[in-house]
Amino acid sequence: MVDQILTFVIIGVTLVLFVLERWRYDLVAMMALLTMVILGIVPGAKAFSGFGHPAVITVAAVLIISQGLLSSGAVDVVTRLVARAGSGQIAQLTVLTALVALFSGFMNNIGALALFLPVGLRAAKRTECSPSLLLMPLAFGSILGGMMTLIGTPPNIIIAMARADATGQPFRMFDFAPVGISVAISGVVFIVLIGWRLLPRRESGSKGEIRIEQYMSEVRVPAGSRYEGKPLRDLAPAEESEVVVLAIVRDGRHYPAPSRFEQLRAGDVLIVEADAEGLQEFIDRTGMMLAPHDKFDLDEISGLEAGTAEAVVMPNSPMIGRSSRDLDMRRRYGVSLLAVARHGLQIEEKERTEGTVNLLAAIRQAPGLRTRLGRIVFQPGDIVLLYGRNAELPATLDDLGCLPLTRGPLQIARRVRALPAVGLFAAGLILATMQLLPIHVALSCVAAGMVLAGLISIREVYDSINWSIIILLGAMITVGGALEATGGADRIADLILAISGSMPPSMSILVLMVATTVIANVTNTATSAVLMAPIAIAVACGMGASVDPFLIAVAIAASTAYLTPTAHQSNLLVMGPGGYRYGDYWKLGLPLTALVLAVALPLTLLFWPL
Repeated sequence: MVDQILTFVIIGVTLVLFVLERWRYDLVAMMALLTMVILGIVPGAKAFSGFGHPAVITVAAVLIISQGLLSSGAVDVVTRLVARAGSGQIAQLTVLTALVALFSGFMNNIGALALFLPVGLRAAKRTECSPSLLLMPLAFGSILGGMMTLIGTPPNIIIAMARADATGQPFRMFDFAPVGISVAISGVVFIVLIGWRLLPRRESGSKGEIRIEQYMSEVRVPAGSRYEGKPLRDLAPAEESEVVVLAIVRDGRHYPAPSRFEQLRAGDVLIVEADAEGLQEFIDRTGMMLAPHDKFDLDEISGLEAGTAEAVVMPNSPMIGRSSRDLDMRRRYGVSLLAVARHGLQIEEKERTEGTVNLLAAIRQAPGLRTRLGRIVFQPGDIVLLYGRNAELPATLDDLGCLPLTRGPLQIARRVRALPAVGLFAAGLILATMQLLPIHVALSCVAAGMVLAGLISIREVYDSINWSIIILLGAMITVGGALEATGGADRIADLILAISGSMPPSMSILVLMVATTVIANVTNTATSAVLMAPIAIAVACGMGASVDPFLIAVAIAASTAYLTPTAHQSNLLVMGPGGYRYGDYWKLGLPLTALVLAVALPLTLLFWPL
């Protein structure tokens, strides 16, 4: 009884820490696991048994295979063709959302979204619509598609292995398809016909052009500038400039929200907020100099075909949790950081008053951007503007784990490698589908085959694995096992059965789905699947029913993560490029969540009877 209470307390604290986001979720999960070991709830010999669980191995193999398909160019040809599909907004939205859902059924959700994000941005520009109307549908489409197959998303893999523990037989590759495909099609149709209309249209203020995001950058007043000794209002008049001066750094001291009458001096560093085009126009008009934190001379490589690259920091980037100064970007990577944009940093027109800005409002919207450029600690979804040699920028972005918002020309040589990559993947799917090999073994063979065939390097193998997800899964699988071992899952199952009372069994499944959806949106999808799987099994056993409909329902609900940007990495990835705010996800996410649950519940009972 004591162990059960301690387990509930530890899991409760873990969920709270997930929501507060003070520490990374993988660290929180490991802390929960170690606490259980120290208190004797989990035997020391089994402390890290979760890391050898087939679900963890399968997730890692899927991540490697996804990178192999990307590196081989197997999917680039399709994305190039998609870029030409249709000329209208609805046509582009339909094709992009449907295809990203299809791809997500067979590869990592983030990988599928990364393929179509630049295509979506180009489509928005071509159809003259705001990226905010296209990118969230793409992100949600990638989540919907993952529901269709065993390998489409980690929750499905976790649920499949939970069934193996309960019945001795896991779900097979396409067991999720009858319900998953129906839900995915319903979701895509809703998004295309109605959902996108619920999203905000984010545009720039006076020019009517699409604004992806605002940057925070630094410019320096050069010696001999015509603005030296003149007031700030002469440099950036509020009624004309697209640039807002947030602060002045002078002689090592920081002066926030400077007065419009403050006289400029040579060597002053101005911390400014602007979009990429507005920043360039400001520099051209005033003669100011970009002031990268590492004092990199931008003229040093001006004759070597240098340029800028705009990219999104991916969830597995080595930049996360570090600043450009920590990374020593100029020396180690040969690039200079010019600007950073963080999701939600958009200064409203009413906040601009005579050349100054309400800094408190900016800080509330974008915590972490209140400091100097070189000290900003990067987060997933940040947009960075980097400067370096054009020929080296693509490889550098790959090393930094950043997704470019524009794609270069397709490399013809990569098309030759596409066929063996697809062939290996198809062979693995056949072996798993025919149950000739367990899914984690079959996919591991595919990953190894890609390495041996030269389709992916050893370095790419390790870089492709999102280790934070692996640590989260390994730790939480053991924590979830403790919930079951101490009888906690049975206690929660009894509570659910008591709530549903004399109502139909479908009500118990609905309660499970709602609870799973809530946990998925306040923490993450993998955690919700790990915690709710043993509870679903306990509820089914308490009713004397088959575990299958309960587990399928939990799998669907665990992937219904549309209400917050942090619930799924796909949501976070589009937040910056789409210019979304935290509350924007509810506008499309809430009705889509209701639709998914409404469609999934009867279909689950139809295809998986009690």
